[in-house]
Amino acid sequence: MSLIELSGLEVSFGDVAAVRGVSLTIEPGEAVAIVGESGSGKSVTARALLGLTGDGARVTAKTLRIDGRDALAFGEKQWREVRGTRIGYVLQDALVSLDPLRPIGKEIAEPLLLHRVVPRSESGDKVLELLVKVGVPEPGARAAQYPHELSGGLRQRALIASAIACDPDLLIADEPTTALDVTVQAQILRLLAERKAAGTALLLISHDLAVVAEVADRVLVMRDGIVVEQGPTGTVLAEPAHEYTRTLLAAVPRAENRAERPPVEGPVVIEARDLVKTFKGRTAVDGVSFELRAGETLGLVGESGSGKTTAARLVLGLTEPDTGRVEIDGRPWDGLSRTERRELRRHIQVVYQDPLGSFDPRFTVRRVLDEALAAGGEPRTSRRARAGELLELVGLDPALLERRPRHLSGGQRQRVAIARALAPKPRVLVCDEPVSALDVSVQAQVLELLARLQLELGVAYLFISHHLGVIHQVSDRVAVMKDGRIVETGDVREVFASPRADYTRELLAAVPRLPEPRLREEIAS
Repeated sequence: MSLIELSGLEVSFGDVAAVRGVSLTIEPGEAVAIVGESGSGKSVTARALLGLTGDGARVTAKTLRIDGRDALAFGEKQWREVRGTRIGYVLQDALVSLDPLRPIGKEIAEPLLLHRVVPRSESGDKVLELLVKVGVPEPGARAAQYPHELSGGLRQRALIASAIACDPDLLIADEPTTALDVTVQAQILRLLAERKAAGTALLLISHDLAVVAEVADRVLVMRDGIVVEQGPTGTVLAEPAHEYTRTLLAAVPRAENRAERPPVEGPVVIEARDLVKTFKGRTAVDGVSFELRAGETLGLVGESGSGKTTAARLVLGLTEPDTGRVEIDGRPWDGLSRTERRELRRHIQVVYQDPLGSFDPRFTVRRVLDEALAAGGEPRTSRRARAGELLELVGLDPALLERRPRHLSGGQRQRVAIARALAPKPRVLVCDEPVSALDVSVQAQVLELLARLQLELGVAYLFISHHLGVIHQVSDRVAVMKDGRIVETGDVREVFASPRADYTRELLAAVPRLPEPRLREEIAS
């Protein structure tokens, strides 16, 4: 008997059909993945298995059975009994999912007490046992800490511990590794594989096809609420039958997508010398030095806490180094007046990971760009026309000038952020995880846009990312950071092909990989 049996699922919100005719089964101990872009219906499908589609949703199905029980007849009481005990749920953003006002030990204890798994007197020991099971070091100390005191990887492990506290038959993991560093991602994937080996069924929701290849036995590909392709993971990913699946696979960032470019021999536009920065006794950046030339991309990689974002802030002049200096076109940040710093800042702009968070929600796109153009010295009389030109430069219709950012898609917002950064005609763009929050096809479009703009404008990029495939695709050179230091630097192809530092080898070994394309007949045999 299947653990989950679903057929003909339809979910709509008002006049919008989010899921149309989805069917799937999940067997005990099996890992099934649903992949697709934002809005494809994959998360709505997962939430339907928990009765969590929301009050405004209209949900129908021919069949929905959970371990043989007819879930279509469930009331709220029956759903509460299922959640946690039969089905555990792990969300992507552990910092949002965990209660910021209580220690994680109490968070994990809640389902144990709610479902009376253990007496209250034994809940503390069970919490420590769960933290050990998910690989949290020093579980006693960690149980007393609040979510904001933990790293992203530890928060995600705590969330998984809470989800498996009642030993559920099925664990639903919705984008559980998207925001994590590659080595932490590998640890979470191993943990999920261990749960599967112990007999827990998995439903993995993801837009990362390489992650799916590591974990799933079967995969369903969704687009616009419909399953367009499904089958064994090796078959679907190695030789996809549907054009949309092929499009997703082609968009995965990797070295093969890198456009051939001539060697960069432009003048040095950024020189960082022996940068040191300490916060409250902790050294965040320790003796960092590098150069960046006009028209060149330097990739900066490393795990959370490695110092790459602090290094970027030092380059941008947003943080003062304890020692060392940064020069932009030969001019150092230190010793400049406020007016001189404002003038120099025109030459170096930044594109952040979350453009929506960096926009004033009250502003239209026109006003966002107008503000940037004014700061760059553009005359008021020409700003309107220039704003339209900037949108066209990044591949957007000038008609979008009157929209507010929240009414744009994620890819459109990031293009507006790039247009804003280009408004002062900078020499350098600092790109801080600019595509990590985007779907794979939108990510590919933005990376292609950045490559085109670099060729047309000669702008240099300091490109920060934890995604090594992205770095390999876009960078000329790479600098690998660990514990505030650069442990290896060089031509990106040479470093990735023959890394010298143990840490670089560790990062590369942790990257999940897609199966090699091959003939379906070969796979079947």
